[in-house]
Amino acid sequence: MGSLQLVFWAVIPPLLLLFYYYRRVSSGSPLLQLLLCFGFGILSGLVALGLEWGFEHLANRFWDWDRITRSLAGIALRQLVEVGPIEEGSKLGGVLLFQYAIASRRSTSVRPTTIFLFTIAITLGFTAEENWVYLTNGTASVVDRLIGTPVHAMFSAPWGYALGVANSPIRRRGFIAAWVNAVICHALVNVLSSAWRYSPPLRFLSYSLFPFLLWMFWRLEALLRRLQRKPPIILISGLVPIQHYWQRGLVLFALMLGGNAIFGFFLLATSLSPLSLSQLFYPDVWWFLVSRFVLNLIPGLIAWGIYCYLRRSSGRL
Repeated sequence: MGSLQLVFWAVIPPLLLLFYYYRRVSSGSPLLQLLLCFGFGILSGLVALGLEWGFEHLANRFWDWDRITRSLAGIALRQLVEVGPIEEGSKLGGVLLFQYAIASRRSTSVRPTTIFLFTIAITLGFTAEENWVYLTNGTASVVDRLIGTPVHAMFSAPWGYALGVANSPIRRRGFIAAWVNAVICHALVNVLSSAWRYSPPLRFLSYSLFPFLLWMFWRLEALLRRLQRKPPIILISGLVPIQHYWQRGLVLFALMLGGNAIFGFFLLATSLSPLSLSQLFYPDVWWFLVSRFVLNLIPGLIAWGIYCYLRRSSGRL
């Protein structure tokens, strides 16, 4: 893959997602300002890369860090004490630094939706830098990085929301809890994405990755709706305990079905990505594509049906 292709696949998908949220969110910030914020995100990614390298260097001097982090428990430890805090801290630092940089040029206070949009821009810039590192070193495919485009934004949504509404001591304490939540979610996703390398039953943990990502995307959208003062989308509306638990079970079931349907499409795209366009139309490849597409579509449609049922149930109350 040439240098221009690397830059394209690293930068353009996060920029497109940023433009999507820019069109959705009324923040009062010009697009050029958000692009500058995106650049701060790239810088925060470079800072995180340097800090992680320094941590690894020091940890290997005092402990056999590489050996410790070979097991799944060691990976979890590394994510909780190194990757999660450094990356979430670097993104937070980027948002705060950017806010400080523009504060002197504004006579009015920054709206909560604007701060949330800044958070999304920083995290997407961070993603672009991370994409470039992975693609340059050949440690991930384009499909891997495309599916991971919104993930850093989903990690940081809780503290981005808390930062937007942090205008009282109680809410500032809530911000600390939100940042810790982001670190834990960050670590958990990376642990679940590593579980497939191990033998069963640890490998089965990977099947909870995409349902968890789907839930985090739902949380990001819910926090954005709250900042925009839109009514929440209610799925659990039962008035008696048995209804409440039934609907909770349906939500969990829909997340499992929908998340693993997305996981199936991801695996399908990964298996087909090495093929040329002409090879996709070979009869055996075409049959494989159609059969796997339908196989993954069915649980996705069932999950969507459960979602619509729960929406209609809440609307009748």
